[in-house]
Order: sequence, then structure tokens, then C-alpha cells
Amino acid sequence: MPTPSPLHQRLARELEQREAAGTRRRLTLFAPGLVDFSSNDYLGLSRHPAVQRALLLATEAGAGSTGSRLLTGNSAAAEALETHLAQFHRAEAALLFNSGYAANLGFFAAVPRRGDTILYDEASHASVKDGIRGSFATAWSFRHNNLTDLERKLARATGTVFVAVESLYSMDGDMAPLAELAALCRERELYLVVDEAHTNGLYGPQGEGLVVEQGLEDAVFARVLTFGKALGSQGAAVAGPAVLRDYLLNFSRPFIYTTALPPHSVASLQAAYEVLPNLSAEREQLFALSDYLKTRLNAVPGLRVPLESHVIHPVFFTNAPGPARVREVASAAQAAGFDVRPIVAPTVPAGTERLRLILHSYNTAAEIDGLAALAARITG
Repeated sequence: MPTPSPLHQRLARELEQREAAGTRRRLTLFAPGLVDFSSNDYLGLSRHPAVQRALLLATEAGAGSTGSRLLTGNSAAAEALETHLAQFHRAEAALLFNSGYAANLGFFAAVPRRGDTILYDEASHASVKDGIRGSFATAWSFRHNNLTDLERKLARATGTVFVAVESLYSMDGDMAPLAELAALCRERELYLVVDEAHTNGLYGPQGEGLVVEQGLEDAVFARVLTFGKALGSQGAAVAGPAVLRDYLLNFSRPFIYTTALPPHSVASLQAAYEVLPNLSAEREQLFALSDYLKTRLNAVPGLRVPLESHVIHPVFFTNAPGPARVREVASAAQAAGFDVRPIVAPTVPAGTERLRLILHSYNTAAEIDGLAALAARITG
């Protein structure tokens, strides 16, 4: 066997360091039969009969789109979906991307330019931060949901200034102060960009998102609408002014140089959006279960679930157990029939390890009771 090269050795050494720290990532399968407290399929749309029928019918159009949207991958169905998205989310226009990651990368690497400034919440998605790296703009993070720190950073800002936040944060489950942010951006002539990955489909009269629920669609320059969560599918869109859509179509490399979404994905999204306005009962059930889970788990000694969390619930251990113990508790929960996942560094800062519980409209109060009883036995 040949001697490992210096690069092989470096890669292996860094993996060993993560192994020793208890933070090495591995792929796991979604085990059938477990109670789902981990997937992003909030409303069960991935299994909705109307969405599944649309998938079957779309197979007649072929398995793939055959090219990028600017070459052979465009379709009347994709354009019709974008028109529907713009109308539904009360925006001038929308442009499809293949994932939320690609949409954030495509926006931030293309729109802010050298000499501009991006101020982003420190808890923003990794895709936002990666897009910022490609923009050549000056960028600073501000403390999570802290407008005072944001205003301090504004004193150093130059050029066109963008403020990037998530409407609902994916690790802590808390919401951005959108109304206050919108007022500040309006007053200071800043451009607010909101990632609605975890609120698209859940908030608003028909699931249009938190921006629409709060009546702020005219105050937000761009929204990233992800479809891999409540829509139960894949892909994303950037919604905003018509000129932004045209600009991204011309300058956003993740859009230009990517094979377009396949026909079955476009069809499933169209079907999901047609179903979405009729799911108000499911949304109410989801929010009620979310409140119930916080009540039940906060009654377990040694556990803390922030009251400000929504739908996504970080479960902290008051004795700060470290990654190994968090993984051990998650494994015990899975062995007992609950799909619960640990979140450890580097996904979250070291010392803030937690379980991450996600509620769905198809969960039940009895399932939450069972999980709470198990948690009391494990942590007691």
C-alpha cells in the first residue's frame, strides 16, 4: 500500500481531531417507524396526495430538465410557477434556484459589489456567509437580533448597505424583529434581505411567510423562499423587484451555470402551492403543538427550551453536558422510537450543544408526552 501523501495525512489528521472532540459528522438514515421530531416537512406536504399525483404525472415530461434555464432547461411550467410565486408572495417577480443554499449564494455573490457593505445577523445560514465571501463587499456580523449592535456597525458602513436576516432562525427557533429592522432600513435607506426558509408556508394568511404576515413586503428588498421545508420539496426562489429578477438572471452564477430543476420538482411545487392556502387547520395544529412541547419539556428537571422558539425548538441541558452526552441522549431517544437529532459544534458554537426538535402538523400531544416522559427518565 503506497505511503499516504501529505494531503491525505492532513485530511486524516483533521478528521481525527473532530473525532476526538466528538464533533465528526456522519451520514445517518431516516429510520422508518420513528416518531418524526427532526425533519423539515412541517406540514407533511412531501406525502400529500395532490403533490404525489403531480409527481407521477410529471414523469411524462422526462426525468431531467436537460440543461440550464438559459439553454434547454427552461419551460412554460417553470415560468408559470415563478409568476404564481410572485403573486402569492406579493412581490413583483421571482426567480427559481435549485436550493436555498444556491439562492443565498446567488444573491449575495452577485448583488452587493466591491465598496458596498453587508451587515448580517451572526446566526445567519452558512449559505449567506458563503455568498458574502464571494461578493467582494465589506461585511460585518452583528450580534443576534441586536439592533443596537447593528446600528453601531452602520457607523462604519460605506456604499450601498444590505442588512441580512432570517425571519425564523434555524438553530434557535426565534424570530427576527422584522418590523423594527424594516423601520431602521427605511429610515437609513438600507436594503433588507430576509431568508424565509423556515417561515415560508407556515406564516401569513395562506402561508405566504412572516414578511407578508407582518405586512412588510414593500419594505423588504429581497426574500429567499426555500421549498425544502414546509413545501416538502426542493429548490428555492428569490422574490423581489422585477429588476432584481432580471439582474440575477444575468449575473448570478449559481443560476446561470446550474442545470435547472427537473420537471417533477416544478410540478410538485406547483401542486404544493395550490394546496397551501387550504392548510390553515394544519398550521394551527402545528403552532398549538409547538406551545405544548415547550410546556412539557420545560417541566423536565435539567432541560430548558427557550419560550421564544417557534416550530424549531432547541433543547438545552442545564448542566452543559458537551457533545458526547448530547449524542448519547439523542441515541437513547431514537432507540425508544423518537427521531431526535443532536446539534453540536461546529454547526453551533462549542458550549451550546443541544437537541433540536422540530414539530409537524402530523405530530400528536401523546407523542410529545411520550418524549417528555423519556427525557425525564434519561436526564433524571
